[in-house]
Amino acid sequence: MDHQLSLLGPQEEAELFHDQQRSGFFALLVQLPDKKRQSSYRLTDMPAVLEMVDPTRDTWISQAEFFRRNRRVVNLARIGLLFVDLDTYRQPWAQGRTPEQQASDALYHCHAEGIPAPSLMVFSGRGLQAKWLLDGCLPRAALPRWNACQRHLVSRLDVLGADPAAMDASRVLRLVNTVNSRSGEICRVVHVENGLDGHPVRYSFEYMAEMLLPTARWDIEATKHAQFNRRQLKLLAGHKTGDLRTFNARQLAWDRLEDLRTLAELRGGVNEGERMQHLFWQLNFLLLSGAVHSAEMYHEAAALACQLDPQWTYRSAELMTLYAKAKAYNAGEKVEFGGRMHVPLYTPKNDTLIDLLQITSCEQKHFRTIISREVARERHRAREETRRRDAGSIDRETYLGIAGAKRSTARALSAQGFSVRAIAERIGISIGSVSNYLNH
Repeated sequence: MDHQLSLLGPQEEAELFHDQQRSGFFALLVQLPDKKRQSSYRLTDMPAVLEMVDPTRDTWISQAEFFRRNRRVVNLARIGLLFVDLDTYRQPWAQGRTPEQQASDALYHCHAEGIPAPSLMVFSGRGLQAKWLLDGCLPRAALPRWNACQRHLVSRLDVLGADPAAMDASRVLRLVNTVNSRSGEICRVVHVENGLDGHPVRYSFEYMAEMLLPTARWDIEATKHAQFNRRQLKLLAGHKTGDLRTFNARQLAWDRLEDLRTLAELRGGVNEGERMQHLFWQLNFLLLSGAVHSAEMYHEAAALACQLDPQWTYRSAELMTLYAKAKAYNAGEKVEFGGRMHVPLYTPKNDTLIDLLQITSCEQKHFRTIISREVARERHRAREETRRRDAGSIDRETYLGIAGAKRSTARALSAQGFSVRAIAERIGISIGSVSNYLNH
């Protein structure tokens, strides 16, 4: 084990969740004498970049990959691990214990909680970074479920010092073999959980979700389908983690954000007088999805604004009300309206968004959630036709063709002198059907 740990340098550890063969970017954050400098690099350049890192400077690396040179959640391309930052140096139980002993205690707690053992644990110079490697990267569409797993990991490892402010997909964690100037210690790997192949164990995301989340995926999908069939989709109130209603609300908010970004792409950009409106609603749904904290709102707003128009300088003062609502949302506050309690952020109906943004039915064909009742009914009919066809039923045109062939056969046999009963037995249909064919 000691030999294996010594082999996990910056490049080797980074390659466990970054692939230099993929397209996209990763980010490094470096502490300079007077400030922190963040830079994004292509994944293909990762070996050369990490080779040039100064180990005497505090350095952090992004855990996710991005499709732009900008480490923001809205630019997320994919992520291949779950992680928790454990501030063990703040915990009484960890005082006087070595990083290796702390890692052993953390592993014992995971076992007691029914949490799979972390693939590896890194001593950050003061605390621990626990990482669960996945056997494949998750696309940005899976971010709400990934966030739900992150929240449950932090909640269940709270007694170990899990940091709730360090669980977002855009997070950077300390790079192995670089110094933590606050303690003077070197960041290093202190535990590796081996798989059957002798490499750090990797988990299926579905397995991790089943172990961590209180609701199985099939239950979520069944409930979402039932809700779609009953009524037009709308946001569900709630801020607590772990229950099905909250998960659906966050997933829906993320899908609406994606629909609005698709809308801007379909239109080839957004006109000058409409940009602030688009930015406002995109940011509102991003916050409602729980993918980012209100503290990161203005950073994410800058990234979204740049995508709407790189030359546009938006007025941040126009987002102050949204910021206040986001802080209240993160604090778990509710507001009363119409005798019911609601989340502080905006939860408009589909029709409201369609009218505000003048979304056409053609544009709605490219969306997942922002659709009119007519489009929803059309999709429902298409799904039902597919379901019936998969179950063995046939469409009307095919049915009429088969019926016509049976009618012709019945009449031909009747002309040859066959009785109604004999025709029914020969064709394999009821006597009543034969009579109907012959009489009409």
